[in-house]
Amino acid sequence: MKLFGKRARWTITVAILLVAAGGIWFAKSNIASSTAPTYETSVATLGDLEVTISAAGTLTPKETVEVGAQVSGQLQELFVDVGDEVEAGQLLAQIDATIAENTVEAQRSQLDSLKASRRQQVASLNLARAEAERAAMLWEADAIAKADYEATQSELEIAEGKLDSIDAQIAQQTSSLKADEANLNYTKIYAPIAGTVVSLSASEGQTLNANQTAPVVMTIADLSIMTIEADVSEADVLSVQKGQAAWFTTLGDTDRKWETEVRQILPTPEVVNDVVLYKALLDVRNPDGILRSSMTTQVFFVQGRADDAVLIPVAALQSRPERPEGGSRSRQERPVGAISPDRSERGGRSEALREARAQYPDATMGMVLKLNADGEAVPQPVLVGLQTRSRAEILFGLSEGDEVVTGQVELRPGQTSERRDNDRRPPMGPPPPA
Repeated sequence: MKLFGKRARWTITVAILLVAAGGIWFAKSNIASSTAPTYETSVATLGDLEVTISAAGTLTPKETVEVGAQVSGQLQELFVDVGDEVEAGQLLAQIDATIAENTVEAQRSQLDSLKASRRQQVASLNLARAEAERAAMLWEADAIAKADYEATQSELEIAEGKLDSIDAQIAQQTSSLKADEANLNYTKIYAPIAGTVVSLSASEGQTLNANQTAPVVMTIADLSIMTIEADVSEADVLSVQKGQAAWFTTLGDTDRKWETEVRQILPTPEVVNDVVLYKALLDVRNPDGILRSSMTTQVFFVQGRADDAVLIPVAALQSRPERPEGGSRSRQERPVGAISPDRSERGGRSEALREARAQYPDATMGMVLKLNADGEAVPQPVLVGLQTRSRAEILFGLSEGDEVVTGQVELRPGQTSERRDNDRRPPMGPPPPA
C-alpha cells in the first residue's frame, strides 16, 4: 500500500508539471501572436496619373450669324432650308424688288437730267468768259464804258457759280443713286459666312418691315469649330489659365475623350442661386459634325499629368509620428515590426533624399510603411508628386513591386493605444527628419 501511494503521488506530480508546462507554452504563444499585427497591403505599380478640375459645360458653334433683311418688302423666295450647307456669298433669299428698281430708275433719270444741265451751263460759262475777255480788251482801249465792263465780269462769275451748283447736285444725286442701288442689291440676301442653316425665322410670302429693326430671316452657324462654355466655380477658377490643356466627354458618348485647351476665361461671372460661376471657353474642331449645339459636356482641366509613374494608394501615406517632449522617439514608440537601420545606411538614404528633394523642389515629403523581405513594416521616407483622392505618384523612395502598408486589418489587445491612435491619423503628412 505504501508503494502504491508513492507511485500515485509521483504520477500526479508529473501530470501537474506537464499541465503547467503546456500552460506556459500556450501563454507564450498567445502573447507572441498578440503582438504580431495583421496588415492590409498594396503593391507599388507603374501607371499614368492625371490631376484634373472638372466642370459642366455646353457646346455652341464658335461662329453664329443671324441673317436679316435690310430693306422692307415681301419675301418672294427662299433658296435654302434648315440643315443645308451654304458657302459664303451664296444667294439665300429674294425680296420683292419692284419698288427698289423703280426708285433706282428715277434716281438715274434725275442724274441724267443734271448732267444735261451741266453741259448747258458749261456752254453758258464759255460764252460769258469770252464776253468778259472781250470787254476787258475794250476797257483797256477805253472803247467801252466801265459799267459794261463790270457787267460782263459779273456774268462770268454767275455762270461759274451755276456750274458749281450743278456739280454739287450731281454729286448728291450720285450718292442717292448709289444708296438706292445698294437697297436694290439688299433685296437679294447672300450668305455672310460658310456654314449650316440652323434655323429659319421667316417664310415665303411674308412681308418684312425693316424700317425700325432688321428682321431675322435665318441663322447660319459654322459647325466645323465648336465652343464649349464651361461653368467653373470661383473656388477653381484661379487654377484655370488660358492655354491650359483640357479634355471633355459628351453625355451621349462618355468613352470618347476630346482634346482641347482653354481659349479664354470671361471676366464677368454668372451668379446662379448664390453660386458664382465663371465661363471658360474652349474650342474644338468638329470635321465630322458629331458635336452639335447645346450638347452637355463634362470638362476636365488638366492640372498635372505623369506617365509611367510609380503609384501607390493614398491610404499608404502615413502621418508623421509625434515625438515626446524633451527627446526623440524611443524604441518602444516605433511602429510594430520596424527595424532600426544602421547609421551608415541611414546616412546614405538621407543624402539620396536630399538629392531627390533638390531634383523635385515642388514635391511633398511623405512617409510609408514598406514591408521588407522578412515581412516587417519599415518606415520609408518618400517624395510625393501628383496626388488624387485615391492614388499618389511617388518620385523617390519606392520602386515598382514594393509592398506598402495601407491599413491594419486587426488590432489585438497586446498592442498599445498609441498605435491605434497613429492608425487613425490623416494619411498625408511630412516624414520625420532624416
